[in-house]
Amino acid sequence: MKKKIVVTGGAGFVGSNLIRYLVKETRYEILSIDNYISGTKSNHIKSKRVKYIRCDTKDIKKTLKNPKKIQAIFHFGEFSRIYQSFLKMEKCLESNSVGTHAVFNYCLSNKIKLLYSATSASLGNKGKDKDLSPYAFTKSKNLELLENLKKWFNFKFDIIYFYNVYGPNQICKGDMATVIGIFEEHYKKKKPLPVVRPGSQSRRFTHIQDTIEVCFKAWKKNKGRHYSISNKQSYSILEVAKMFKSRIKFLPSRRGERYASALTDMNLSNKVYRYYGKIKSGPEASMAVSTGA
Repeated sequence: MKKKIVVTGGAGFVGSNLIRYLVKETRYEILSIDNYISGTKSNHIKSKRVKYIRCDTKDIKKTLKNPKKIQAIFHFGEFSRIYQSFLKMEKCLESNSVGTHAVFNYCLSNKIKLLYSATSASLGNKGKDKDLSPYAFTKSKNLELLENLKKWFNFKFDIIYFYNVYGPNQICKGDMATVIGIFEEHYKKKKPLPVVRPGSQSRRFTHIQDTIEVCFKAWKKNKGRHYSISNKQSYSILEVAKMFKSRIKFLPSRRGERYASALTDMNLSNKVYRYYGKIKSGPEASMAVSTGA
């Protein structure tokens, strides 16, 4: 019986990079679950040990019928955009509440280790930003639920807080595009880079490789901890746009906008173990991503 690892969102940005890393660093079979709303077949990893399944996370129980083989689930397959969660709130709730609760219950019922991707949005402004948007609300409520599941049932999990990840396979087009991805796409097409006003919003841009290595480390350590992976330095959105040395077009301010990307040592009743990316972030890194240097 071969052991398996499940990655939800395995055809997406973070999930596909994680699968590539798991194939390299382990001998496990990897199952990807993805509904392909933002994931794409072009992100598939060519390996006999990887199997891709098209389904929603809410259907995980009837899709994965042999849980005994599964050693861990990396749950990265959620709706993950702030502004878009206002426009598509029903999809956000279906994914981040209904789908995620199904994953939690599947892991709890079958005693499977969970690794969950949290968001830095739940840490900002001393926790006051957790209700800024439907996205932030669902993510913060999921953390509260996990906290209670640990108290009620001794549920085993690790949490990794992501900070504005960029790098290979980042989403450059559509509603789910990342900031750096959008800038990259506009730069290549010689279009003005769109910056949402005021532009002073600060973010900690973290390379995907650093992010994946901390996810892997959390799984290997198996300590049941909260981890954050970020850059030591923050940049304003306008600063990053100027790094591309291209024209800039300002867009109106939007609902749910966060103005600072805060670090913290605590969230709820948990210590947050900080890790900082080793890959350089800033002007050179952003330009390397955009130009393929």
